[in-house]
Amino acid sequence: MENSFLIKPMLDEVYPVIDYGKGVYLVDIEGKKYLDAASGAVTANIGHGVKEIIDAMQEQAKKVSFVYRSQFTSEAAEKLAQKIAELMPGELNWSFFVNSGSEATETAMKMAIQYWQEKGIQTKTKVLSRWVSYHGITMGALSMSGHPSRRSRFVPLLEELPAINPPYCYRCPYGLEAPSCGHLCARELDTAIKRIGAEHIAAFIAEPIIGAAGGAIAPPKEYFKIIKEICDNNDILLIADEVMTGFGRTGTMLACEQWGVVPDIVALGKGMGAGYAPIAAAVASEKIMEPILAGSKSIMSGHTLSANPQSCAVSLAVLDYLEKNEIIKEVECKGVYLKNQLEKLSGIFPFIGEVRGKGLLLGIEFVEVRSTKKPFPRNARITPKIVALAKEKGLLVYPAGAGIDGVNGDAIIISPPLTITKREIEQLVNLLKDTFAAFLSQKQTGTVGEI
Repeated sequence: MENSFLIKPMLDEVYPVIDYGKGVYLVDIEGKKYLDAASGAVTANIGHGVKEIIDAMQEQAKKVSFVYRSQFTSEAAEKLAQKIAELMPGELNWSFFVNSGSEATETAMKMAIQYWQEKGIQTKTKVLSRWVSYHGITMGALSMSGHPSRRSRFVPLLEELPAINPPYCYRCPYGLEAPSCGHLCARELDTAIKRIGAEHIAAFIAEPIIGAAGGAIAPPKEYFKIIKEICDNNDILLIADEVMTGFGRTGTMLACEQWGVVPDIVALGKGMGAGYAPIAAAVASEKIMEPILAGSKSIMSGHTLSANPQSCAVSLAVLDYLEKNEIIKEVECKGVYLKNQLEKLSGIFPFIGEVRGKGLLLGIEFVEVRSTKKPFPRNARITPKIVALAKEKGLLVYPAGAGIDGVNGDAIIISPPLTITKREIEQLVNLLKDTFAAFLSQKQTGTVGEI
């Protein structure tokens, strides 16, 4: 579009104009069709253009779209909170609705700090996190994020909350292998707590599967049980950032359930509204709410559009759709099939270092030399080039960071809608194969820099 005043991600880039979406496909106004293998930003969990969700949007809009949460509650918000309480494991019963994942993790941080204050402990004000992590772009969420490229411009304004290494087995910081490593990356938390002092730490936050910062890094089997034990032993809360993984992305309602761990607070987003409306949530356990209910009776957070009935009605319809169509129970099987197909590409393309992830949250890390895991030079900008090539082929993939320093590495995330069919998975893999073939050809001819 000429004379656009819209601030886009890259101001000098020309973006196609979307026309409509249906299922796993998006179509621009030129008629070009794209297979959405990224679910946008790991968001469109049930695909595009679902009639039941559109009908729910219209029905709520006929009644009321907005009320301010300090003046009214709504049937939609109450029903959504009840539904989430039913779906969450353990006693994760209390939902604080917000509008984005960044707001959800920041609200979770505030809940954790307030929990200790309500118990008469004023010193617990830090929320520790890991390097190679991403919890959001607002200042509190960014302070918790161990994503150097997103932190760099704002470092003077941020708290230094990332404290330990990630469970990045492909690039183990200790040069070991799980489980014989003794899960040192998890036990590192205990060392960090001792250095800082448990009396200063309110909580520890982690993504069950590292998304944007690491390209779908899944931990070893016992990792989160060890993390939870360390937190419990030091009177520190565990916050699970399930913004990307919540509501079935890995084959269970929460990814934490894959390892038998229930956090004290969970942040939800993305798939909660499946892209049909902006909505997210910080969900607190009965343990967290008990001193607050007995004390101030108010959580110090909130936004103008928090718990608006329009978004709540949409989210409720999305969750009902997931349940009615039994979508989540098929995710594990689809994920195994897709991962197997992606791993076959490793035998064809030498720049594939690792295929990883769980369910339908899978990542591919790219390397210049597979035998040594040597990354491509940072200035080669391999990830954006592969993303652009895929888009040319009609395939949308999600760019991700990689590398143990969170700076020098390239990866993409493959995260199609949970409703994707076997035939569509095969089409996805074929388009990805074409993308990699084009990249390899340009690499071999020395024209990769011209992509």
